[in-house]
Amino acid sequence: MIELPDLALGGLAVGTLSAFALGGGLLRSRRQRAVQRDEIAALRAHLDGVVQTFAAEIEHLAAKRVPAAARQLAHPHVAVPGPLQLRAAGSSLGVAMENVLSQLRVELTAQHLRVDAAAQAGMRGATREIQAALYRLQDALRGLQQSYDDPELAQTLFELDHENEQSLRRAQVAAVVCGAWVGLAREESHLVDAVTGGQARLAGYHRVRVNNHLTAGTALVSHAVEPVAIIVAELLDNALRHSAPDTEVVVNLEHVHHGVCVTVDDAGLGMTLDERERAQRLVAGSEPILLTDLGDPPRMGLAAIGQLTRQFDLTVDLSSPSPYGGVRAVLRVDSHLLTRIDPEDRPPAASAPRPTRRAEPEPTPAPTPAADTGHDYVAEPDDTPADTRHHGTQPAADPDGLPQRRRRSRAAAAADVPEPRTPARRPEESAAALGALQAATAAARSAAHEDTAATDHDTEHDDHEGGTA
Repeated sequence: MIELPDLALGGLAVGTLSAFALGGGLLRSRRQRAVQRDEIAALRAHLDGVVQTFAAEIEHLAAKRVPAAARQLAHPHVAVPGPLQLRAAGSSLGVAMENVLSQLRVELTAQHLRVDAAAQAGMRGATREIQAALYRLQDALRGLQQSYDDPELAQTLFELDHENEQSLRRAQVAAVVCGAWVGLAREESHLVDAVTGGQARLAGYHRVRVNNHLTAGTALVSHAVEPVAIIVAELLDNALRHSAPDTEVVVNLEHVHHGVCVTVDDAGLGMTLDERERAQRLVAGSEPILLTDLGDPPRMGLAAIGQLTRQFDLTVDLSSPSPYGGVRAVLRVDSHLLTRIDPEDRPPAASAPRPTRRAEPEPTPAPTPAADTGHDYVAEPDDTPADTRHHGTQPAADPDGLPQRRRRSRAAAAADVPEPRTPARRPEESAAALGALQAATAAARSAAHEDTAATDHDTEHDDHEGGTA
């Protein structure tokens, strides 16, 4: 039998071992809890840092990046700041914030377009009514001009008509910027008439000097006449506004390989590189034009040019400076927008500058050999220049190659004289004739008044002498 002291000793040993085991477990668990507390504290500190970083990025996004992104839509040169932490740029947080900016740009652009479209629709309706009223006023003024021959009244009516023309041009430009049609359908016209017609719509038209180097009869197709006149008027208006009032604006019309160029040179201050780039973007018509981008008050001239260049396949270039120190504007009209009008049947306006180039002669058939009559010569081709055909002699070559003159027969000279034509009078010619008639009437009245006064003075002088005698 096992004795009681042995049992007690064994139980005590087992209890001691259990106590040691329990104590070790408690120590291990305490160490683990301490480690866990440290990890939790580190995680909380990291989380607090992340939250603070996230809050700072959100505040930076709202305060700096979003306003800059909104301004960048109207001013492309504005730079949008990046995130505060460079390491956040490639993280999920950085990608999320970039998506926010992208969606913001899309939504702002859509809202901007909707608001601008509504504004343009309202302005189109207003300008349509204004144009109709100004056209009625124009018809009334021209009716009065034809009804009265008083020189002073006629001069006043002409001035009112010119002021009305300027108001009509501004309304027309505003309508074109807002997407409306040009408002007029004109027949084929000489290109120089379209240029001078645009010049006549301006207040400083007398400062414009037009040099016409085109071949006589160079004309525009019907749907390009009014757009070219509007573009020329706006280019000239820009040149006149930005140059000194005592300087001229020079316009040159000349042929180029692909058509015709209208070059406008002014002696103003010119434009900076940024201004020239912005102006070139506007006149190119490659981007949508918004009213809110045109300033306050809106400057619509270049925007109207951009609308017309896109609609009618015209080209305007503002990238070169003028040789006079200002701006050079070049309007190119391609060949498919050009046609030809016989200058004899339909001459240009009397006020239009005369062309420096003559019309190209039509090809003449090859000379036919004379019948064989026993001589060794054939009929001479009639290749005499046009400026010598109307004289009694024509040049002929001698054996040394020098020109000689030979008297022509009266019958041949009479055959070369063209029959007189009476071309149909155009409105511009009628207006010029009316102005000349009124000026002549005023001069005649003034002369008659002076003659009457002189006669009365002589009569008084004779009476005085007779009384003295």
